[in-house]
Amino acid sequence: MKGKLITAVLICFSSIKLLAQDIIVRNKYDSGYFPIVSVLHATSIYVDLKDHWLVHRSAQLLQQDIQMQTGFKPEIISSLPLSADNIIIIGSLDSSEIINRLSSEKKINSETLKGKWESFQFQTLKKPTGGINNALIISGSDRRGTAFGVFELSRQMGVSPWYWWADVPVKKKKEIYFKNGIFIYGPPSVKYRGIFINDEAPAFSGWTKEKFGGVNHLVYEKIFELMLRMKANYLWPAMWGNAFNDDDSLNPILADKYGIVMGTTHHEPMLRAQQEWKRYGHGQWNYDSNEIVLKAFWKKGIEHMDSRESIVSIGMRGDGDMPMTEGSNIALLERIVHDQRKIIEEVTHKPASATPQLWALYKEVQDYYDKDMTVPDDVTLLLCDDNWGNVRKLPRLTDKPRTGGYGIYYHFDYVGDPRNYKWLNTNSIPRVWEQMNLAYQYGADRIWIVNVGDIKPMEFPIQFFLDFAWDTKKWNAENISGYSEEWAKEIFGSQYASDIGALMSSYTKFNSRRKPELLSPDTYSLVNYREAEMIEEEYGQLAAKAEEIYNQISDPYKNAFYQLVLYPIKACANLNNLYVAAGKNRIYAAQRRASTNDFADSVKKYFAEDAALAKYYNTVMSDGKWDHMMDQTHIGYTYWQQPEKNGMPKVEYIQLPDSAKMGLSIEGSSSWWPDDTSEAILPEFDSFGEQSYYIDLFNQGRIPFEYNIKSTVPWIKLSEQKNKIEKQQRLWIKVDWEEVPIGTHKIPLTISGSDGRRLTVFAIIKNYGTVPFKGFVERNGYVSMEASHFTKAINKPDVRWQLIPGIGRTGSGMTVTPVTAPMQTPGADGPRLEYKMMLFDTGRIQVQLYFSPTLNFNGTELHYAISFDDELPQIFNLHPDNSNKSWQQWVANNIIIDSAAFHISKTGIHILKYWMVDPGLVLQKIVVDLNGVKPSYLGPPETLVK
Repeated sequence: MKGKLITAVLICFSSIKLLAQDIIVRNKYDSGYFPIVSVLHATSIYVDLKDHWLVHRSAQLLQQDIQMQTGFKPEIISSLPLSADNIIIIGSLDSSEIINRLSSEKKINSETLKGKWESFQFQTLKKPTGGINNALIISGSDRRGTAFGVFELSRQMGVSPWYWWADVPVKKKKEIYFKNGIFIYGPPSVKYRGIFINDEAPAFSGWTKEKFGGVNHLVYEKIFELMLRMKANYLWPAMWGNAFNDDDSLNPILADKYGIVMGTTHHEPMLRAQQEWKRYGHGQWNYDSNEIVLKAFWKKGIEHMDSRESIVSIGMRGDGDMPMTEGSNIALLERIVHDQRKIIEEVTHKPASATPQLWALYKEVQDYYDKDMTVPDDVTLLLCDDNWGNVRKLPRLTDKPRTGGYGIYYHFDYVGDPRNYKWLNTNSIPRVWEQMNLAYQYGADRIWIVNVGDIKPMEFPIQFFLDFAWDTKKWNAENISGYSEEWAKEIFGSQYASDIGALMSSYTKFNSRRKPELLSPDTYSLVNYREAEMIEEEYGQLAAKAEEIYNQISDPYKNAFYQLVLYPIKACANLNNLYVAAGKNRIYAAQRRASTNDFADSVKKYFAEDAALAKYYNTVMSDGKWDHMMDQTHIGYTYWQQPEKNGMPKVEYIQLPDSAKMGLSIEGSSSWWPDDTSEAILPEFDSFGEQSYYIDLFNQGRIPFEYNIKSTVPWIKLSEQKNKIEKQQRLWIKVDWEEVPIGTHKIPLTISGSDGRRLTVFAIIKNYGTVPFKGFVERNGYVSMEASHFTKAINKPDVRWQLIPGIGRTGSGMTVTPVTAPMQTPGADGPRLEYKMMLFDTGRIQVQLYFSPTLNFNGTELHYAISFDDELPQIFNLHPDNSNKSWQQWVANNIIIDSAAFHISKTGIHILKYWMVDPGLVLQKIVVDLNGVKPSYLGPPETLVK
């Protein structure tokens, strides 16, 4: 009977745990709710005097949060009253007498917390003790679990973790009530979840110096609180010119009090900062020649650790985060680690395994590990991305489990090849989810730490990273597109949440296509596929919508909205406008257009606007609270390292003759006429779509001219047939398909100018008649298909295709789930995606496949297969060239474009089949090139007929 009762209780609590994601706080009285703040007063908060400092501090911050929201300041008490209607009891299972007493009396269920890591629960309880009628009990398995419970309550009440760090207004309320019941949270999916403040000059360093006098405990106290509010527990501190333990003696003391587990970076072993070696080290940073000095140096790091929670980085890289000297080998590294662990044992008087350690397989260290470098089993292997958000290595599913487990060091910010990216957020949430989900599914769940640069302006991806690390089950491919809206709702409320969420999703998608620091006047094509104009239009629409919301949103939210939404969108829209204008200036100067100088002036205007936006952020927004945070240079890179100051792209001014000279250019060509002696032929029109193409008429002189344009057929539609041009005008050409005869037609369009010039442009019109076809069609020598627009998906019981919305540069992406699925042999009924297309040409073709830049994370090459119709699939290696040059191109372009040759023997309908071979690949786009694809950054637009 007793066993059945326990089983029933566990089932009950298991089902109750599902309620943890419910909204458990409301603003109006209800009989089923506990009053945190009623119309008359705030309920007192009880904390045991013997409980952890962090629990008391969390209660004080809850007191502050309630007062900010309601104006009522609840009393914090350390003695339970003899009688009270309501009370909030906060306590940890390992230190609170009242929590343990209620547990022993079976009034609260401590079984859900015992032995759990950082777990907590809310429980409302009638008659908990003495004369108290009702209690809300926030209990945690340990000090951090209890703190996380307190801050979860604050978050659900409407206090954002970013209330200080991004000036997010605390949502004002007159009353706050908590839903009766039991709500269980934890343990977290990832044990250690943290951030690394890095690359922090000039922004973070300049800000801290002005506002706090340096990177000291006053700054870190704000950082610790922010971390706890997002359920983070692990920190690598700022290290550019800073040494956490040496700069301010209160730093490590406060970290310990706040329950923050401290570490040092992958290249700072034994809890000693690089700056400490610069200050106190003697001789070379070389273990072969300076072993005794290095051992003594490292020993002090472990001595200083004392009993504070830390994860000790072991191993060694060269000084300044560089590879070790030439000739360094596996045996030397193994000896270094052996000696470091011996130091740990000597200082702590415990086995080395009793002290958490990590060994970061960063850059060349991973190569040593791949060559069978021995790593003690209790040491966490910290696997790394390639500094650009692409995981380099994960455990094999067949690997023997390690007691130390595996972790991931990830990047939202980086200094290094092929170029620094430090200015603004360029991290797409779907992409971060895809890579971190991959890591988690392969067993990297002990440590997740991410390089966040200056913290600001990475607020959005930081919160997702930590939210996902806390609960990896909450976010998946089906709902990841909704994260941005949920984030916006939490910060700005429900009124604009949908629009703001869409803005953030689009902005980060666009910004991830190419880091701002990598932009140049020729990044996006100025002549093919209207690519540059599309970029300007997309960013322009975002900026206009963000500006509209900014003007409508209530004043208390304006500062938060500016820094989190409006500034990054407007600044990036402006930056793209600057580079497109610079590109047009160069082309127009070569064409001697009268508008050349206007675009030179535009570049200057955009350059000045960039500075003005940053100045407002630094000195006006929030009364200058964040001065220097936008000091990061980002314009004028000439190699990987940042320029000392922003440098405007060079522009050209030209002198125009005092006459009128008509010139023209056409869509899809960088030539201009009459300079070019070949025929001016527009891209082809076909009856499968409603295409429109343009002719640019321009003046090469100061005197305006008049023009008229004539067609030999009435079914060519012109946006304008005659006009007067001072500088330039774009004419649009369309086709009235109802009047076009079947067949192919080459129609001349004659443009006559008042300057005496007469130019001809040809339009190729292909009317295929009524063809009942839905799928992709060849157009202008190519077929372009978004991977998510497949005709058919063939799944297997244990492998199915999964859409990841928004992960692509131009759309979504397709992968297989589970990501741990075994390798498949393509063919027969194997998992595949099919794409139906209509081809009008035959012969040799190239199939270009656009993949997210996934690396060989499983230690072997990654493969996929392609076939047409009933042909046998051909297997291809995703990385036929693993050179550093290729990698730099992949990450700079944020895409891997692989090409496969095929031969098409007949025209008509064909089925292209993309077969899964290895898991973990994300296909974004397919382009079939029939010798018509023109240079562009994003590839040709889709040719889908619906």
